[in-house]
Amino acid sequence: MIEAIIINGLISGGVYALLAVGFSLIFGVARIINIAHTAFYMLAAYFIYTFAHLLGLNPFLSVVLSVIIVILIGLVTYKLVIDPVREHGATTLIVTIALAIIFQEVMLIAFGGHFRGVPGLVSGYTEILGVKVTYQYLLTFGVVLVVLLGTWALLMKTKLGIAIRSTAQDREVANLMGINVARTGMMTMAIAVALAAIAGALVAPLRVLEPHMWMPPLVTILAIVVLGGLGSIKGSFIGAFILGFAETLVVFLVPSGAFLKGAVALTIMLIVILIRPEGLFGVAFEEER
Repeated sequence: MIEAIIINGLISGGVYALLAVGFSLIFGVARIINIAHTAFYMLAAYFIYTFAHLLGLNPFLSVVLSVIIVILIGLVTYKLVIDPVREHGATTLIVTIALAIIFQEVMLIAFGGHFRGVPGLVSGYTEILGVKVTYQYLLTFGVVLVVLLGTWALLMKTKLGIAIRSTAQDREVANLMGINVARTGMMTMAIAVALAAIAGALVAPLRVLEPHMWMPPLVTILAIVVLGGLGSIKGSFIGAFILGFAETLVVFLVPSGAFLKGAVALTIMLIVILIRPEGLFGVAFEEER
C-alpha cells in the first residue's frame, strides 16, 4: 500500500509540476493568470489522438507533432488575443477563460462528447518494491524528470533564462537594461505552453479524453500556485508534489476517494489563503523581486 502511494504520488506530482511551473512562469513574466493553460494540455491530448489513432502515425511522431502544433497555437493566441489586453488584469482573465471555453467547444464539435482513448507509447510492466508498475508510468515519470531538469537548466544557465528571471523580477528595469521584454514574454509563453502540452502528451495514454478534461487539473493547479506562492517556481514545484501525494492518499485511504480529489485541492487552497495568503514561498519570492 505505502509503495503504491509513493509511486502514484510521484507520478501525479510530476505531471502537476509541469503544469504548475508553466502557469507560474507566464504569471511571473507577463503577470497573466492564464486560465486557458490547462486547455493547451487538453489540446495536446486530442492532437495525439488524431495523429496516432485516426491518421495512424507513429505514436512518438504524434507526440512531437502535437507539442509543436500546441506551442504554435499558444504563441498565436498570446500575440493576437492575450498580449493586446495584458495590462488590464480583469480583461485578461476573462479573455483566457473565453479561450479555454472556445478550445473546449471546438473539441466538442470535432470529436463529440464521447470518451476517447490513446494507446500507450510502451507496453508491459515491471515490479518495484512489490508493486506492479507499467512501463508507461515509468516513461511518464522519466520524461517529467528530464523536462523539469531541462527547464531548471534553461532558467538558471542560459541567457534566455536570465532574461526571463530579470523580467519576472522587474519588467521596467529589464527593459531599461536592454532586454527585449516583448520577445521574452513570447518565449516564456512558448515554454509554458510546451510544458502543458508535454503534460497532456504524458497523461493522454493514462486516462480517457473528453472536452472537459482541462477543468479538474485547472482547479488543482490553482491550488498548487496558491500553496507554493503565486509566481514562485520553487513553490509550484514543491506544491505540486504536496498536492499529488495528498490526492493519492485520499484515493487510496478514503472510500470513494477518487471523487474527492478536487475537494482536497480546494480545501488545501482555502486553508492556505486563510492562514498564509502569500503561500509557502511567497515572502521569499517578493524579496527576490
